[in-house]
Amino acid sequence: MTYTVKEFADMFHTTEHTIRYYTDINLLPCKRDNGNHRVFDETAVNWMKGITCLKNCGMPVKEIKRYCDLCQLEESAENLLARYHIIAAQQKEAHKKVAEAIATAEYMDHKLKHYEEILEGRIPDDTNPANWTA
Repeated sequence: MTYTVKEFADMFHTTEHTIRYYTDINLLPCKRDNGNHRVFDETAVNWMKGITCLKNCGMPVKEIKRYCDLCQLEESAENLLARYHIIAAQQKEAHKKVAEAIATAEYMDHKLKHYEEILEGRIPDDTNPANWTA
């Protein structure tokens, strides 16, 4: 199965411009159809999944490109170790983002419960600074 630029962009919730940019800098592999239009196959899907994960960790495109370039080099102990260190660093970033998201969700849970208590009349509305007393 192959995908057009638009289909591929939609699949990954990004823009067609981003997909074209990624192919232009040889970050994302693509093929060309008879009309010389970019088409993407399952190999491109796999690459884009990895790119998206690294991007979601906050990794700059330049560093993602470096990692992807390493993945395409001849395998060696040095190359494998370099890729390992990149992924290990991004794993730490991913876990940091998870912890931040959990803390945010817990704060929102607390605030929602607080508003429910106000709406149910169990406590006064103390969320408006105009109601605070000195």
